[in-house]
Amino acid sequence: MLVLFHKPYGVLSQFTPQASPHRTLAEFGFPPRVYPVGRLDADSEGLLLLTDEPEWNQRLLHPSRGHPRIYWAQIERIPTGETLRLLARGVVLQGRPTLPCRVWWLDPQPQWPPRDPPIRYRRSVADGWIGLELTEGRNRQVRRMTAAVGHPTLRLVRVQMGQLSLGDLCPGQWRVLRAAERALVGTGASPPRAEDGASR
Repeated sequence: MLVLFHKPYGVLSQFTPQASPHRTLAEFGFPPRVYPVGRLDADSEGLLLLTDEPEWNQRLLHPSRGHPRIYWAQIERIPTGETLRLLARGVVLQGRPTLPCRVWWLDPQPQWPPRDPPIRYRRSVADGWIGLELTEGRNRQVRRMTAAVGHPTLRLVRVQMGQLSLGDLCPGQWRVLRAAERALVGTGASPPRAEDGASR
């Protein structure tokens, strides 16, 4: 069984709280014996897979697989084309460069429902959404990448893994994947539109 879940903000990618003040997966009524494949930080949202089949860990998490994941990041200040190209080439985090990735300005900008609690808002500072397609999964990578180029991430949503997308699932909703959808999980992501690579 493979379950697609839209993880809300403030929820841990685990079933036990371990002294954390955050909510856990235990409150969402999942089928018995499933566990998350990988994780999303409590302050990140979006696509999280759960399974009761151990082989999915190897298929999706082993570094040699390099399966693509697409994130939408709402960042502080509007980036220039050169900033997006810099992110795409890779930035140095803790002495090691990130792998080249695809980065693009989202046009049209997504209209996500307001978050609870709301993101940090500064009247004098604009913000906007970019897309990033990564094939590595370093700790808090997207947030650290955008901060490194002067654009802190205000909100982060994982919208796609391979060719499997979040679709119209609302935060907190989940469903069991059909056989045809399971085949999409480990395959390449769909290419972004013409904004790919920094068209600003």
